[in-house]
Amino acid sequence: MTPEARPTTPVIETRALGKVYAADSEAQVIALKNVDLRIDHGEFVAIMGPSGSGKSTLMNLIGCLDTPTSGAYLCDGVDVAVLDAEARAVLRREKIGFVFQGFNLLSRMTALDNVAMPLSYAGVPAAERRRRAAEVLTLVGLGERMQHRPSELSGGQQQRVAIARALIHKPAIVMADEPTGALDSRTGQEILALFERLQNEGHTIILITHDAEVAAHADRIYTMRDGELHAGDLHVSEKHASEKHAAEHQGAGGAA
Repeated sequence: MTPEARPTTPVIETRALGKVYAADSEAQVIALKNVDLRIDHGEFVAIMGPSGSGKSTLMNLIGCLDTPTSGAYLCDGVDVAVLDAEARAVLRREKIGFVFQGFNLLSRMTALDNVAMPLSYAGVPAAERRRRAAEVLTLVGLGERMQHRPSELSGGQQQRVAIARALIHKPAIVMADEPTGALDSRTGQEILALFERLQNEGHTIILITHDAEVAAHADRIYTMRDGELHAGDLHVSEKHASEKHAAEHQGAGGAA
């Protein structure tokens, strides 16, 4: 999707978003505090932070897996607070694809059936499910491994199956929670390159990670600490800073 073709409404917008667990007890836990976040269509954004910082809670909220205690969340312009549970499930299914560190594949199913499975909940006919699953498996480079079960695939191949499953509904947003955490460094780089390619094809990528090297593949990096997202922790990633430097250097050379 070209910048000119992208909608002007942010795909993700939170305003003073907060989450408190056990709010009515003395053991309450404040997981998020007044988080303001805006992510535009087609961006690749990383949210960094150590365990317990609130990044997974934020992912659950913007992924419509949980509801906030305070503040507002708009997903592609829709105020999620006005939706009932069924409408939130529809929004989640149509707009958001999830990729997890643990792959979450069903061991008894082939790669093709794992990817096709979400479409069964939407009432898509079996033949169409399998056609679309084959299409996205080919997209992620597994066109020749469709009939293999997870135990017959490498970790990187299993993660590609998980990414294909996340893409089966053609979601605007792909959310990835530590997607390279269970992979060796070379395979992790291949998965990150795949996310970059998906961004180039118009998807919005939100990457949750504790690893600065992984986060550096994003356009922008946020850091969470103690449930807070500070404006001072927003950076242009090293990747894009180096690309900008290279472009400026090339331009200066051309001018000379």
